[in-house]
Amino acid sequence: MNVSAQMRASKLSEGVISAISVGAFFILIGTIFVLAQPNSLWDSIVNFFSSFTVRSVPGTDIYLPAPSNTAVHGVLYTAAFQFCLGLGVLQILLLMIRLAVRSPLSKTAETVGNLVFWFGAAYLIMLFLNAAPSLTQWFMFWASLLIMLGLSFFARGMVLLPRRK
Repeated sequence: MNVSAQMRASKLSEGVISAISVGAFFILIGTIFVLAQPNSLWDSIVNFFSSFTVRSVPGTDIYLPAPSNTAVHGVLYTAAFQFCLGLGVLQILLLMIRLAVRSPLSKTAETVGNLVFWFGAAYLIMLFLNAAPSLTQWFMFWASLLIMLGLSFFARGMVLLPRRK
């Protein structure tokens, strides 16, 4: 196979992976809205963002946005957990496909980083937001999510590390 044919096959593979990813994303969103019944997830989202005020981070003089009552948004926190878990599972499937079709290393590294982030975010939601979180837990969640973002970039870099010569 010449270089041109390899590039075409690679672009086709990436297009298929993108289509699978987008399709699975929409299926996931629809499934989460169905699973939230009999509660209205849309109303929960609107109520969540409507309740935002500027709150003091406990023990500091720093003020950041937070819901006026962090403990009343259980339906939304559950949906966010399901969303993160679903995207984590999707990343595993995409990683298997990428390895099977020998996607470029940069795309594989991106998928590994995404996998770490989404499963990490699901864990953090379960840890901090699952049972009527306090304001302190709310801000601990966001600080931990920043750490998880850093870990996902680290994982991506570790996959790319052997490529560097």
